[in-house]
Amino acid sequence: MNWAAFSTTAPELASRAERRFGAFRHHVLATLRRDGSPRTSGLEVRFLDGELWLGMMPHSLKALDLRRDPRFALQSNPGDGTDLGEGTDLGDGDFRVGGRAVEVEDPGVKEAYVKEVEPPQPFHLFRAELTEVVRTYIADGTFLVTEIWQPGRPLRTLRRR
Repeated sequence: MNWAAFSTTAPELASRAERRFGAFRHHVLATLRRDGSPRTSGLEVRFLDGELWLGMMPHSLKALDLRRDPRFALQSNPGDGTDLGEGTDLGDGDFRVGGRAVEVEDPGVKEAYVKEVEPPQPFHLFRAELTEVVRTYIADGTFLVTEIWQPGRPLRTLRRR
């Protein structure tokens, strides 16, 4: 499921995620190395035309990881600890997006992306197919709240003290 479909099924959660990822330039991408161990890397993300885009330098290890095994997790930047609204230092919450990265080879799609983003050339471009979006935040200064969205399932909310 792409970002547009997610936004249709969980519009408030999607809007909060876009604000959170938009608040900072760099985030953390987790991929799988050849031996199956995790690799974390910094990454800029873009939300354009109903898609979540992951752009990378040519032959970067994270791009090679995704070509071999498309599974990824993307963690929002936690920021510098200053208040971002809603009375917590995480504002809209802490977000994690899980899914599969689909490499885009179509020159027309890449050209449209270049016009919008102007990335350094050459580059790898991946489109995210979502398997999970998770938001974690503090409510009322007391409760740890976790919202979990997965395709085809209702949004789940877990609260604990």
